[in-house]
This record gives sequence, structure tokens and C-alpha cells, in this order.
Amino acid sequence: MSELPKAYEPQEVEKNWYQQWLENKCFHADPSSEKEAYSIVIPPPNVTGILHLGHVLNNSIQDILARRARQQGKEVLWLPGTDHAGIATQTKVEKKIREEEGKSKRELGRDAFLERVWDWKDKHGGIIIKQLKRLGCSCDWDRERFTMDEDYSQQVSQVFVDLFKEGLIYRGKRMVNWCPVSLTALSDEEVIMKPKKSKLYFMKYELVDTPGEFLEISTTRPETLMGDIAVAVNPSDERFKHLVGKKVRRPFPEAEIPVIADDHVDVEFGTGCLKITPAHDKADFEIGERHDLEIIDVLHPDGRVNCPEVPELDGLDRFEARKKAAEMLEAKGLLIKVEEYENNVGFSERADVVIEPRISMQWFLKYPAIGEATEAVANGEITFRPERWQKTYAHWMGNLQDWCISRQLWWGHQIPVWYKKEKAFALREKESLDIADLESGDIYVGTEAPSDGEWERDEDVMDTWFSSWLWPFATMSEDVKSKFYPTTDLVTGPDIIFFWVARMIMAGYRFEGKLPFKNVFFTSIIRDLKGRKMSKSLGNSPDPIDLMDKYGADGLRFGLMRIAPVGADVKFDEAQVEEGRNFANKIYNACRFRQMQESDGSELVVDASLPSYAIDILAKLDKLGADLEVAYGKYRFNDLTQQLYEFFWTEYCDKFLEAAKFDFRSGDSEAKQKALGVIDLVMSRYLAYLHPFMPHITEELSAKMGYVNEGEFLMQKTIDTTPVLAALSEDEISQGQEIAAALYETAGKLRNLKSEYNLAASKDVRFVFKPVADWVAAECDTLATLVGAKEMALQADYEAPQGTPAAVTGFGEVYMPLEGLIDMDAEKARLDKEIEKVSKEVEKAGKKLNNPNFVERAKPEVVAKERERLGEWEGKLEQLKSMREALA
Repeated sequence: MSELPKAYEPQEVEKNWYQQWLENKCFHADPSSEKEAYSIVIPPPNVTGILHLGHVLNNSIQDILARRARQQGKEVLWLPGTDHAGIATQTKVEKKIREEEGKSKRELGRDAFLERVWDWKDKHGGIIIKQLKRLGCSCDWDRERFTMDEDYSQQVSQVFVDLFKEGLIYRGKRMVNWCPVSLTALSDEEVIMKPKKSKLYFMKYELVDTPGEFLEISTTRPETLMGDIAVAVNPSDERFKHLVGKKVRRPFPEAEIPVIADDHVDVEFGTGCLKITPAHDKADFEIGERHDLEIIDVLHPDGRVNCPEVPELDGLDRFEARKKAAEMLEAKGLLIKVEEYENNVGFSERADVVIEPRISMQWFLKYPAIGEATEAVANGEITFRPERWQKTYAHWMGNLQDWCISRQLWWGHQIPVWYKKEKAFALREKESLDIADLESGDIYVGTEAPSDGEWERDEDVMDTWFSSWLWPFATMSEDVKSKFYPTTDLVTGPDIIFFWVARMIMAGYRFEGKLPFKNVFFTSIIRDLKGRKMSKSLGNSPDPIDLMDKYGADGLRFGLMRIAPVGADVKFDEAQVEEGRNFANKIYNACRFRQMQESDGSELVVDASLPSYAIDILAKLDKLGADLEVAYGKYRFNDLTQQLYEFFWTEYCDKFLEAAKFDFRSGDSEAKQKALGVIDLVMSRYLAYLHPFMPHITEELSAKMGYVNEGEFLMQKTIDTTPVLAALSEDEISQGQEIAAALYETAGKLRNLKSEYNLAASKDVRFVFKPVADWVAAECDTLATLVGAKEMALQADYEAPQGTPAAVTGFGEVYMPLEGLIDMDAEKARLDKEIEKVSKEVEKAGKKLNNPNFVERAKPEVVAKERERLGEWEGKLEQLKSMREALA
């Protein structure tokens, strides 16, 4: 046992133990081990990222699972790494180059630009890894991976090649999300929907066959009407049935376009007539495909108008063109009105500009292993927690569309397709490209460049998710994979259930022939106390590093886990993190109290001779172990933290330790040794139970208290699950707990009696019992210690003087003689004054509730609160009158 300093300094302790764990390879997984395997792969954070509270929650859960598995004697692999984050990283480096050198990436050239990105990654890319280490994450850092590692990149390219040769990858023109600033296609998760105040323009197109008659149309985008190819109405709309097949005149550039019927049109929205612009709206594109309509693209990739036929608009930014187009319609007498309109608009996550639906030549993937991936979740082979996400997953799997896997970026895994130089331009402009084109010899698909002839590589890179869908197996060498794949758990957010989880499941079945993981735990969204999502712009997102500096990593972990219920959003409150720090201090001080007893103790013999409160705490320790096992099985992490908190703070400190203090003061060395033995038994096992949640302080205290051998680590020690009361019968345990329950209940009632007469701090109080059984005598000294009393007298025939305060307890009737304790006259005066005060409150509340105006007009919850308040005052008044009458 090594002496603990007076105060707990978490930063120094956490730094010291983490370094020791690293130096001793405590996190390293051994593929040759004969132990049962447990594995989990980290959802790779962006290499550009820094730690936020969502990372803290997610990685704390993973660390808890990994540390728990080690305690169960399993060989654990928690495989870490980072994602290259194509668009996020490229955007950041482009901005840096513009600011520092005044150059664009095009001016630098692809190779030089990529050198800058790698330099930036080497300099800044490890920030979040250092922060995860600060949090205490027990990852196998020797196996840290990066999605742009050479061997990982090789696997990504090979997957593309294999799927292309299977006919599952092709290139074609499709509608995609387009960022006019980054000039690339975006995945759905890179588009953030935001409410936006827009304008709804009502305009009219003249009917060609009946001049002077018009069809009214509403649109939010008059700047694209040059690409209008038709006007659509719902076939069931009686207002317009007679116009289907006729033509209207598009105002600029002037053209005759047909009126068509399509079920997609909402008869309730706007005028019920929809202008169809297939190149600039996804729904319009689908309508255009159904009706074989021409596609006219009137925007440049950067969002400027591309329509030389209308020089007033050509070259204008799309939003400037919107205003100008409305003015032109008004000048022609075709603008009816403009209304304010609020709708959800997609913004590019990185560039924060409105995205454009755009027809673009892109690479697409037809998903493999759809059936296996769907069935695995439906039949429970893969378990989702919370279970409700199964429905969301099944719905998405039943409505799959081909995946746009190409991005117009330079940073990422470049498409492994080459074109013959002399035919490269024609091939790039070709409407579609697939496996059939390989036979021409004009394209080459492979992981390495072709060795003969002049070739040009496709400039696009693959979507970041195309590399991360391989993460569970592409990160592992063959020996590691044979031991640890499939992985056991995946912890992630439900917002990427489609973009990552579902795709990993399909990839696992397609490339490994089995599922990638057995359990998926979806974390909650962290919100502030007002229910708002955390964001820098709102200023409601605290920096986890600041919180760790202030409260320690263990305090942050424990505080956050305590407010993270399964399936519900987390309302973050820094007070809970402070509570986590206070909890760490409480544990530390309890261990210091143990050390202050100036004895190393001796091995405890657990038998029926132990005091009732010792049997009680040991029984509750056994129950804690069983309850934790159940909660782990259900992944109920806030239940786990709450059980750990309640056991230590309430059962151990507030009850057991207070009761055991008599043994330390009694001078009975045998009783003291037994008490110390119970403390060591409870604390050694409790620290092990707590370790996954608060790894640093539990390692520190286990070492300093001598609960682990020198050179041994708590985190590597298999937890002892043998019941500590195995030697006792159920009756002996039950009897001990019943007596302890009566002891604590009686102590509470006696403290209340003291408090009622302002004697809470007095140690001279004498109590007289009419005991319920013989065993009461053995508990009196302990009870006196708990209550803070001078004497506990047993007198079965006691006749209490009138006015003696009394209570009925588990120990029997108990009386608190007041002679010599209080000034009777002063106490009577105090009670009279208090009765007068409370009587006025009762009268005031009664008048309010007897007032019909209040009862009928106030909100029901306000009235109910007032009734509750009246009841409380009436109860208090009755108690005071009883006390006053007792004093006569």
C-alpha cells in the first residue's frame, strides 16, 4: 500500500497511467492468442477533425466495451484509424494555399497539390488521435490505419476493378447533388437541409392554340425556365384535363413546349401546374425520363447561367439571374405575383452554399449482396440497438438506387480507369461506359497503370464512403482477420446507417462471405439543455479538452455516460461532468480514509459472524455484479453508470462506512480488522467494476491500495465474479440484510427526530428503546454512531413522560427524552411562532383555491400545483400542532 497524496490531481494521474499502458503494450492484440476474440473497429474520424462531444460519447462507449471484454479474459482488438475525408481535407488545404500563396490547385497542378495535402496531413492529421488518447481510449495504436495507406488504397482499387468486371460499376449521366463551389458531386450525407425563406413566383405561359389564354404556373426557380421542356399537370385534375397534349409558349428563349400529365404533380401546391426542367430538378428529371423529354442544362458547373440565347441572363450568378428573370417576366406581363415561401433547401456541408441538382457524367455502383445484407438484420444475425433502427434500415434496403461513387476532387482514391490518349476525349464524352467497353481495347481497368502505349487516367476520385465501406476487413492483415473478423460490436451514429453501416454489411458479405459485425449500437445525438443540436454557431458546444482540463477525462466520461439513455437524445449539462469529477474525488477520499486506519488489514474470513451491515454491503456487491452483467448485455450504459454511482455513494459511503466507524473507534482490534477486510474486499472489486468507465483513477487506486500486484495492471486483470458471500446460506444473508435495513431506517428516523427539535448537531441526545427482538442490543453502538447520540438505552417497560418525541422503527418504539436538551419555554415559543406562520400559508392557499376565477381561468397544472402546495402546508401544520401539544 502506497500513501495517497491529500488531493486527487486527475491530469497528472491520467497522463502517467496512459503512458504506462502504452509502454507496456497493454492495448496490443495478439492474433495467436488462444483466448476468445473480441474486436471492434473505430468509426474513423476525419483526418481534419478535432474531438467533439459526439466523439467523446462514441469512443467512451467503445472503450467501455473493450475494457470490459479484457476483464472477461478475452483477447481484445480495438482497431483505430482515420479517414482521409476527401472534400473536407481538400477544401481546407485549398483555402490554406489561397491565403498563403494566392494560388489555386489548378495553378499548382495535381501532383504538387497532392504533395501539399500530404504535408498538411502529416502536420495536422494526428490531432484527433492525440485527443482520443487523452480521453483514455485503449486502442491498439500499433495497428492504426489511414484510408490512404498504400495497402489500403490497393484494396480499394482492387474492389473497384472486381466490381467493374462483374458489371456492377458503370459510368453514365445521372442527376446528382452538385456543389457549385467545390465543383464536385456530393453524397446525400454531405448535403445539409436547412429551412430557408424563399419566394414563390406565379407566372403564366400563353396557350399556343388560343392566344390570350394562359396557363398559370408557380415556381421557386424562374432562373431555370430557359431549360423548361414541358408543363405538367396531374391527370386527375379536372381543371386541366382538356389541356393535356396542347402546347404553351415558353417566354425566353421563346419556344413551344407541351402540356403533359403525370401523377407526381401535387394538385394542392401552387397552381397545380408544374414547369418541367429535367436538368435542374430530380423530380423533373424522373418525369422527363418517363415522358422521354429533352434535357437542357442552362447552368455552368459553378452556378452561373449558361444560355447565350438569352444574353440578359447569360453569365449571371444563379441568384442574380433569379431576380433578373422575374423582372423580365414582369416586363412581358407574365409575372402574376410573388409570395413568401419557406422550404427546406440542401446546402453543401463544406462550402455552405445551396447545392444544385445537376445532370453529370459520374461513376455508379449497383449494390452487391443486397439480399444477404437485408436478411442478416431482419433475422437477428446482426442485432441493432435500439431495435427501432431495424425498420429504418429495412426501408432503405428496399428502396436502393445505384450509388454515385465518383467525386470531382484530387484528394482521394483515383478511379483506376485509363483511356487511350487519342480516344480519351471521345470516351470521356460518351454517354455511358461499362464492362462492354473493355473489349474495344480503348480503356484499361486495373490497380496499376497499363505498361504499354499512351494512356490518360480518369481524373475523378472515389467517394470517401467507397473506401470506408471496406473498413472492418481492409484494415486487418490476414492473420489478424482470421482471429478477429467478423468484429463483435460497432458503435456509430444513426445518421450514417445508410451511408456506412448498410454498405459495410453488403461489403462484408460480398468480399468476405460473412457479416462484418454482430452488434450495432447507435449512439444518441447530444443536445444542449434547450434541446438544440450542438454547433459552433450557437456557441453551445463545449470543447472536450477544456472539460478534461477542468474535470479530468474520467469525470467527463462518467458524467456524459450517466446522461446517455439508450435510444434517446442526450441533453448535455456541464454540471453532470462536474458531478463526475466529484465522484472521482469521493472514491479517492474513501481510499484515503482506508489508508488513515494505519493497518494493512488481514485476509477476511467471510462467515455469519460478520456484522449485519458488512453482510449487507457484501450482498449488495454481489447484486451489483449481477446487475451490471444484465445491463452490459442490454448495452444500457447509463444504467451501468447509475448503478455504480448509487452503490458507492449511497450504499457504501452513506451507509456502510458510517456504520463501520464504530469498529474503528471501539478499540476492538478484531472488529477493526474485519471492517478493514470488508473495505478492501468491496473496494478492490468495486474499482474493477468501475474501471471501464473511469480507467485512470481506478488503476491509480488499485495500485496504491495494493489491490493489484506490483507490475500488474488492473486493466489486464480478469475480473473475479465469484459471489463474495458464497459461504453463507440464503437465510443468513437475508437475516443480515433485514437487520441492516432496520438499522439504516431507524437511524434515519432518529436523525429526523433530532432535526425537528434543532438537535441535529448535538451528540448528547439519549434514546430509549422498547426493542422488537434480542438482536437489537448488538446493533445499538453502531446505531449511536450513525445517529450521533450519547446513549441507546433498552427498556421494554419504559413509560415515556408526556410530550416525549417518539417514532416507530424497525428496532422497536423509540423515545427521545428532552430533559436537559432544550429550553422548554423557548421551544414552545418557537413552535407557536412557526404554527402562526404556517397557518397563514394554509389560509392563503385555501382562499386561492376557493376563488372560482382562479380555478376556472388558471391552467390545470397551475391549479394542481396549488392544491399540492396546500396539502404540504396542511401536513406541516398538523405536525407542528402535534409537537406543540406534546410539550403541553
